[in-house]
Amino acid sequence: MAFRYLPFNHDFEKTPECFLSWRCRFGTFQSQPASGGGLVGRFKCEPHDWGNPGKNQSVDGHPLIIGGQTFKHGLGTHAQSVLFINLKGAAQSFSASVGVDDEVTEGRGSVEFSVVGNGKSLWQSGVMKGGEAAKHCSVALVGVTNLILKANDAQDGISYDHADWADAKFEMTGDARPETVIAPAEPAVILTPAASPKPRINGAEIFGARPGSPFLFTIAATGDRPMTFSADKLPAGLRLDAQSGQITGKLDKQGEYEVTLHAKNALGSAKRKFKIVCGDQIALTPPMGWNSWNCFAGAVSQEHVKSAADAMVKSGLINHGWTYINVDDFWQNHRDSKDPSLHGSFRDANGVVVPNSRFPDMRGMADYIHSLGLKAGLYSSPGPWTCGGCSGSWQHEQQDAETYAKWGFDYLKYDLCSYHDVVPSCSTNLSEGQKPYRVMGEYFKQQSRDMVFSLCQYGELDVWKWGAEVRGNSWRTTGDITDTWGSMSGIGFNQDKAAPFAGPGHWNDPDMLIVGKVGWGNLHPTRLTPNEQYTHISLWCLLSSPLLIGCDMTQLDAFTLNLLENDEVIAVDQDPLGKEATTVARNGETRVYAKQLADGSEAVGLFNLGETEQSVIVNWSDFARKGSLHVRDLWRQKDLGKFKDSYTATVPRHGVVMIKVW
Repeated sequence: MAFRYLPFNHDFEKTPECFLSWRCRFGTFQSQPASGGGLVGRFKCEPHDWGNPGKNQSVDGHPLIIGGQTFKHGLGTHAQSVLFINLKGAAQSFSASVGVDDEVTEGRGSVEFSVVGNGKSLWQSGVMKGGEAAKHCSVALVGVTNLILKANDAQDGISYDHADWADAKFEMTGDARPETVIAPAEPAVILTPAASPKPRINGAEIFGARPGSPFLFTIAATGDRPMTFSADKLPAGLRLDAQSGQITGKLDKQGEYEVTLHAKNALGSAKRKFKIVCGDQIALTPPMGWNSWNCFAGAVSQEHVKSAADAMVKSGLINHGWTYINVDDFWQNHRDSKDPSLHGSFRDANGVVVPNSRFPDMRGMADYIHSLGLKAGLYSSPGPWTCGGCSGSWQHEQQDAETYAKWGFDYLKYDLCSYHDVVPSCSTNLSEGQKPYRVMGEYFKQQSRDMVFSLCQYGELDVWKWGAEVRGNSWRTTGDITDTWGSMSGIGFNQDKAAPFAGPGHWNDPDMLIVGKVGWGNLHPTRLTPNEQYTHISLWCLLSSPLLIGCDMTQLDAFTLNLLENDEVIAVDQDPLGKEATTVARNGETRVYAKQLADGSEAVGLFNLGETEQSVIVNWSDFARKGSLHVRDLWRQKDLGKFKDSYTATVPRHGVVMIKVW
């Protein structure tokens, strides 16, 4: 029988969307003339953070060099990348030399290469870092029809993960050629049952406010309208609008108040216990709402923001506890933009920050948002400029805190950005890193308005260990997320280190949601598959994360609404105990996360990070339980029965089964 060795070699079709972490999607291989040698293929890459994947060169366009050894042929990629190949049963073997390209500083980057055949692991490199010698991969492929080549991020994020498949080649029989294929298609199956027409009260069961601050809480309730609301034992100083369900007013004294909320329509009634805590702490559950950045980026306007608020109400998401409407960067004037709508004074004669012409009435916009029963958020930087180049709060911190409160805002995202330019040591010196947030936190404390304080400095200096000390209510633990599996999974499945520091009033923030139509000014449907989107929402809820929708609220489709209006899934995020889930079991590419809930039950996520369907088992002993326990599927809102000692689920590629156990 004749054998042929076919080099693994590609020509690439680049797309303008390639700007952040990616995975490959190839078309069919074609034979080259004998003089060319090998195979060629074309693919479109999903967003990519470090340039474009390279034929016979690294991801940054350099020669392929691993541990000082130069390779003439191969493929330069970036974790996380995946290649699906149909071998047609004609392959004998595959071989390659793999490693982190030398363009990465020695010791940086961490990539795990793996080869999967017919759903089974054939070879794994282990963790490889920059500067290490290449490892030789050689696997027999007799009987293998479907092959997967993966470069994973070693579960510590994708930074510097420049991965090379050098001298990669197949040994084939006859005239057969390997054919690359797109990942299996997934239908957008809607799992969330339709809400009952009878009343049901949803959202947070506990709410914090400071004495003397304006109080606004909208009772979240599904069911047919008209609906009326009432409350037992509402404390003095607060009043409830029976038609809108908005509780407003002001509390003068510290204390805890046990209230019973009621909702009634023509089909029935519902009631729910609700605790109001008047004291020094707010954000007793993770904030839920919308932020403009992942959708509009630098093109945001007041009309965009008001339209998002309208859509929050019209879509019914307000009835599931979604609350905040947050303006990100570009509401201020810009230092050097060519866009005339961003031209103007940075501050007036008294030093008050000046919004750009897209935002003619900041107080009016906040009032409009409040009139809908929602809350308004804003963005700034402790540096002289924001990340986008608009005016920041440097040397105007007190004035800005007072201005935001006067305008009526309820939330501030404070993004470090250009503070690095004025205080370079803020990334290495703990005291200097804390200082800008401590300063603004103290000025917030002086305002007679509650404003959630969101620290955005990308997890520097282990911010989760001290964020609460500077009056932070949440803090980013990571860099910016994008709408790819590599970005989302690389962030979401690496949060265990911060988990002990989360709790009521102070939350770890792995960044905003990337479902629906996103695009940072260039809108497109999220690149996450349906199963990846279920994983995204499930994981963020288990992690007790702030939930900030990043898509265009005016273009919500039925599948996206299904992800955002499942009250049993949301309840895991909003659980008043405030525990963050951690990994309790790991087996190959499967993970089990568990989170203790206030009612004594456990929320559990069974995740499959692999490229093929897998069985995932959770043992009750993984979270110190035993015996027979009840299991409920939270996405389907369906009891599954009692199970002794463990529960096993079949979980699709990049998917999840999310259950509640008691």
